[in-house]
Amino acid sequence: MSRPLLDRRLLLTGLAAAPLVAQAAQAQNVRRLPETAMPTRIAFGSCAHQTKEQPIWDAILAAKPDLMILLGDNVYLDTRNVDDMKAKYAMLAAKPGFQKLREAVPIVATWDDHDFGENDAGAEYPMKADSRKLFCDFFGEAPDSIRRTRPDGIYTAYEFGPKGRRLQIILPDLRWNRTPLATIDMGGKEYKEWATARHEAGQSVPGPYARLPEGEATQLGEAQWQWLEGQLARPADLRILASSLQVVSDFPGWEAWINFTHDHQRLIEAIREKRANGLFCISGDTHYAEISKLDWNVPYPLWDFTSSGLTEVWPVLPPNARRVGEAYRAQNFGLIEIDWAAQQVVITIHDVGGAEQLRQVVALGDLRV
Repeated sequence: MSRPLLDRRLLLTGLAAAPLVAQAAQAQNVRRLPETAMPTRIAFGSCAHQTKEQPIWDAILAAKPDLMILLGDNVYLDTRNVDDMKAKYAMLAAKPGFQKLREAVPIVATWDDHDFGENDAGAEYPMKADSRKLFCDFFGEAPDSIRRTRPDGIYTAYEFGPKGRRLQIILPDLRWNRTPLATIDMGGKEYKEWATARHEAGQSVPGPYARLPEGEATQLGEAQWQWLEGQLARPADLRILASSLQVVSDFPGWEAWINFTHDHQRLIEAIREKRANGLFCISGDTHYAEISKLDWNVPYPLWDFTSSGLTEVWPVLPPNARRVGEAYRAQNFGLIEIDWAAQQVVITIHDVGGAEQLRQVVALGDLRV
């Protein structure tokens, strides 16, 4: 997520000592859910800067999740130096709260731009093979994991539970194949003055990115698209599309699915054509939390629950015509509670102390083609 036209500090973890590099290399000893598991309490979050204190891990642990989904910017690498990458992962590994969470709760993860390697980076980033190896090592991917060797990224999916209570979690890779962004000339000093005035007046402040309507402009690439469409065709009763970027928001001007018009429409059509019932989205990146809902020209209402950041907070709020209620602009994490008996899901956003700040109940019967 870039903030190139306003003064912005990037956040996460530090400590560049050799012993910590070795410690990071041992982070593959994370807990894994057995294939027979049926997680019903799932925490999620994004954007944790290794150089900052991270008390929020204690609040997440206190919520007693069965599973933790990390949605990207899990560390802020922002480098082309592999030793620096290792040191930054080591800082996260050294965080006491993260250590306790990793020992107690299974974790699945994807990346966004900063743990991919550079701010707002895409296919052009030259160190992505190195960053993939470190990502897979850190999050405990097996030596023969396909995430280590796919020619087009780290995307993956998980399935839990029997027919009638089948949960699918889909984690796309929005970085490895992403074509260049389109930027808008915001006018330099004039834009800053305009943006500052809007912010001070409590109004939304859009970013510098434009829509890309061309079919060849993509976040996923064709091979990943075919994989994703195949996943949506699989039988499942509830599906979580765990995206590093917002799926439903319209139109923040920062990185989001809506920037890639063809991808955005193809996802909606794939849900319809594959009759992929039970899908909702979770997302990160923004440095604030919000709930978004798209309820026109879709096979059923498409919800997106954004949790960001675990440490990062962005001072201005971009526009989003699909925002439901108010955004929450402080450190936060999300929690999904699946109630199979009641056929509903409760999604909440919690602050750094664990208190609930946003809440939405979604009936599974409403998520049907």
